[in-house]
Amino acid sequence: MTAKVYLVGAGPGNPELLTVKALRVLRSADVVLHDALTSPEILALLPSTVKLVDVGKRCGAKAITQEEINRLILDFAQSGRTVVRLKSGDSLVFGRAAEEIEALRRAKVEFEVVPGITAAFGAAAAIRSVLIDERFTSKLVFVTAHHASNKPGPDWHSLASPDTTFVLYMPGENYAEVVKQLMSAGFAGDMPCIAISNATKAEQQFHRTTVAQLSQVPVLVAPALLLVGEVARRATVAEAKLNEPSLATL
Repeated sequence: MTAKVYLVGAGPGNPELLTVKALRVLRSADVVLHDALTSPEILALLPSTVKLVDVGKRCGAKAITQEEINRLILDFAQSGRTVVRLKSGDSLVFGRAAEEIEALRRAKVEFEVVPGITAAFGAAAAIRSVLIDERFTSKLVFVTAHHASNKPGPDWHSLASPDTTFVLYMPGENYAEVVKQLMSAGFAGDMPCIAISNATKAEQQFHRTTVAQLSQVPVLVAPALLLVGEVARRATVAEAKLNEPSLATL
C-alpha cells in the first residue's frame, strides 16, 4: 500500500470488534490519525513503526479544526505515505467523513473506506437487545445531540413515534434537556430507555430508566449513547458481561 488514505471505522472500542480488514490496514499504515476516544487497546495493536497523531476534538478544550485535519491527511498522503484516518464506531456515521472525502477528491488522492461497527450496534449487542423487533417496532432512528453551530438541530418530533427505536449519539451532560426534547417529540414518560457508556469495553456502564426519570441518571462518561424505545424493555442489561481475549497474537 503506497500513497493512499484509508478512512477506517474502529468500532465501539473493544479490539475484538475490529474487522479483519481494519486490523490489516492499521498494521500496514505509515501514519494513523485517530480520534481522542479511540480505544488505547486498539492503538496498542499497531507496530511501533506507525506514527500516531491524535486529532481528537474535545468539548471545553482547544481543538484542532476539521480543516487542519484535512490538511494533515493530505500532507502525509502527498508525501508518499499510507495514511489511516481512524474514527470511533463507523467512520460514515456522525464522523464528518464527508468533509475528508471531499478534500481527498479535490486533491485527487486515492482513498478507500473501511466500515466499522457503529456504536448503536455494539451497545445493543452488549445489552443483548435487538434494535428492531417487528412485533412492536418498525423504525430505527440514529440522531446526535451535537450539530454544526450554524445549523439547527434535528426535528425530533418528525422522527419519533411509539414504534420507533430512537438512538441518541453523544447525548452530552444535560439529560434534563434531552428529556424535554424526547417528551416534546411525543415519547411517553414511561417509555423505557437505557443510557450506555463505553459499550463493549471492560469499563462499560448501563443505566435502565424511563424517559421521565432519565434526568435522575448520573451523566455517563463519553463515549455514551441513549437507546429509547420498547426494545429497551427487553434488554438483559444485568446479565451483560465482558471478558474478551487479547488480540496480541493476531
